[in-house]
Amino acid sequence: MAEQFTWGSSRLALRFEWGEDAPVRVAGIVRGDRATDLHALPLVEVATAASGHRPAADRLAHTRLGELMRYTGHAETRTAAGRVLTIEQAAEGLRATTAIELLDAADGAIRARTTITADTVQVLRSVATWTMGFTRTDGGDHDDDFAAWHRVNGVSDWFGEGRWTRTPLRGNDFPRLSTELAGGDHDPRGHWSATSDGTWSTGHHLPVAGVETDGLAFAWQIEHNGAWRWELGEDLRGGYVSLSGPTDTDHSWTRVLHPGESFTTVPAAITAGDDFTGAVAALTAFRRAARRPHPDNAAMPVVFNDYMNTLNGDPTTEKLLPLIAAAANVGAEIFCIDAGWYDDSGDWWPSVGEWRPSTTRFPGGLGEVIDAVRGHGMVPGLWLEPEVIGVNSPMADRLPPEAFLQRHGQRIAEHQRYHLDLRHPAAISHLDGVVDRLVAEFGIGFFKFDYNINPGPGTDRDADSVGDGLLEHNRAHLAWLDGVLDRHPGLVVENCSSGAMRMDFAVLSRLAMQSTSDQQEFTKYPPIAAAAPIALLPEQAASWAYPQPGMNEEEAAFCLVTGLLGRYYVSGHLNEMTDAQRAVVAEAIAAAKTLRTDIAAGAPHWPAGLPGWTDPWTALGLTAPGGDLVSVWRRGGPAATELHFPHLAGRDVHVTTVFPAALPEWKTDWDAATGTLTVRSDGAPVGARTLRLTTSK
Repeated sequence: MAEQFTWGSSRLALRFEWGEDAPVRVAGIVRGDRATDLHALPLVEVATAASGHRPAADRLAHTRLGELMRYTGHAETRTAAGRVLTIEQAAEGLRATTAIELLDAADGAIRARTTITADTVQVLRSVATWTMGFTRTDGGDHDDDFAAWHRVNGVSDWFGEGRWTRTPLRGNDFPRLSTELAGGDHDPRGHWSATSDGTWSTGHHLPVAGVETDGLAFAWQIEHNGAWRWELGEDLRGGYVSLSGPTDTDHSWTRVLHPGESFTTVPAAITAGDDFTGAVAALTAFRRAARRPHPDNAAMPVVFNDYMNTLNGDPTTEKLLPLIAAAANVGAEIFCIDAGWYDDSGDWWPSVGEWRPSTTRFPGGLGEVIDAVRGHGMVPGLWLEPEVIGVNSPMADRLPPEAFLQRHGQRIAEHQRYHLDLRHPAAISHLDGVVDRLVAEFGIGFFKFDYNINPGPGTDRDADSVGDGLLEHNRAHLAWLDGVLDRHPGLVVENCSSGAMRMDFAVLSRLAMQSTSDQQEFTKYPPIAAAAPIALLPEQAASWAYPQPGMNEEEAAFCLVTGLLGRYYVSGHLNEMTDAQRAVVAEAIAAAKTLRTDIAAGAPHWPAGLPGWTDPWTALGLTAPGGDLVSVWRRGGPAATELHFPHLAGRDVHVTTVFPAALPEWKTDWDAATGTLTVRSDGAPVGARTLRLTTSK
C-alpha cells in the first residue's frame, strides 16, 4: 500500500506518494477545496553514463535511476521567507534531495531544486529539477484528457521578442501512437522540448511556459541565465512536464561526481490556476516575493536613455547637453548615457572593455556631462557591457588568457568580442574595479548592463565538460551581480541583452528592470510590450517609448502608450520637438508616475487574447488596487474591438482615459452580463490609449 502526505498551502498543495517498490511521485494537487489526482511520475529523474532511460530515449523523464529511487525521509524547515520541504531518496550509488520552497508572500507557487550526492563515482548526463504529471486520473480514458490540453509557450528573436502561442497537445506533436501493441509496457519515446542556446537564455525559446485545460492550468519558469531545457511528454498513462538546467544531449553537459561530492540543479518554479492567466498571476506574485529587496522595486523612477532611435551609440557633449535639459524638462528622473561614451576611435563596438571616458567625445571631460545630468535633478547613468572585452580593447592583452572562455586553449571570439570567464579572479577583479571606479568618480547611480554576444556551449578550461564550464560561469555571473549590489545597495541596474536575449528570472531576481526589445519600428512594438509580463514582472518590463519630432499626434501617443503599463523607459529627440510635442511627453511621464503603485501590485491579463505579431488590435490589462488598467493599440483593421474582463462580469464599470488626455476619446461600451468592453477608434488607423476601469462600490 502506498504511503503519502500532502504539503503546501491553501492555494497550492502537493500530494506525494511512494512505496517499497515505487519512488516518490507527485500524485495530486489541492487548491482550496478542490483536490485533483494527477498522473504520477518519479519526482527525481537522473541519467548517468552507467544508467540511462527505459525505454531508450533522450527524454529527461523515464530514467532507470528515477524508477529505482526509494524514499528515505522528509522534513520541513522554517526560513525567514517561508517553509522548505526536503524529500530524501536513494538509488544505486547516489542519494537525491529535493528541496521545495513555499514563500509566505506567494503561497500559490513552489520553487524546487534537486541535489545529487554520490556514494560511488557517477557521471551525470542530466538531472531534472522537477518532474510531474499534469493530466488528471479520474478513472476516464487518459487519451481523452490529454487531448483536452493545450501548450502555451513563447519564442523570441532579436526585434521579435515574446511571440506566444496556444497549441493543442494532441496532433502532430503528440499523435496517438499505440506503442502498447509492441508487447509489454512500452511508453512512447518522443517529447516536445524547448531549450536555450549558450548564454542567451531567452534567445529563442522562453524558459517560462504552461499547459492549460478546462478549469486547470500549470505555469513554470526555469531560473537560469544559461542553458536549460523543459519538455512535455506522454506515456501510456498520461502527460508530464520535466524542467532542467543543461543536459548532455542538448548542451554538452556532464559532471563527474566522486564519492561524497554533490551537484545541485538550477531552480525552477511551478504554479497552478484555473487557467493560464491565473497561473501567470501566481507566478507574478512569486516573482515579487522572490526578487532581491531594493528601493527601486517600488520607486520605479522614469529613465531617459539616449540610444534608441536617437543617438544610436554616438554620444558627445554637444549632442547630450540639450537632450539632458529636455529630458529633465519632461520629468525624467534618471538619464543614461548609452554606448560609445568610452570610445575615441569612432568604432565603439570592438573597443569595449577598459571603460575609460572618451576624450574626443567630451572635450571638457565626461564629468561635465555628468554634472549637467545631476544639475538638472536627475540621477546619472552609463551603459556597460561588462562580460565582454572587445578585440581592439587594451584589456584584451592585459588580462590573462585564463580569464576568458576558451576552447582547446583558444579564446572564444564572437562578433569582435572576447568573453570573460567569471570563474577567474582576474575577470572579477577587473569588473569590480570598473563598477566601483565609475560609482566613486562620477557618482553613477544607474547602469545599463548590456550583453550582445553568445559564446556558445561553454568552455573546456578547468571543467568536466564544455557545458559544465558554462554552468559554473553562469553561477559566477550571478554571484558577481550579488556582490555589486551588496557593495552598492542603492544602485539601479537594468538588464539588457540585445533587447531581451537573456530575460530570465535568475538575473531578474537581482536586477531592477529589463529592456524588452531592440525593436525600432514603433508599430511592431505592441505585441512585445503586451506579452512581456508573462515572462517578467510588469514593473520590470521596460518597453521603449521613443516619440520623434516628425510623428503626428496619434503616432507619438502610440509610442508613449507602449511602455506605460511597465517600467517607463523614454528616448527620442526631445530637444528637437516643439513645446506642444514635449508637453505630450511630459503628460505621459506624469501619468507613468501616477501608475507606479498599481503597476507594482498588478497582475497581468490579456483582454484581446495572447498578443499576435500581426494582430490589428493588441491589449495588455493589469488588475490593480486602483482598478483595472488596460493599454489598447490599434494597427489598422476594423475600427472596433472587444476586450474581455471576465472577473468584472456582473458589475457596473466606468471607463476613463489615463493617457492621452488631449486626443479624441475612444468610445467604449460595457456589457456587464459578459464582462466585455467594446472599444472603438473612429480616428487614425494607428493609435493607442491607456484606460482605467473602475467599478461601483
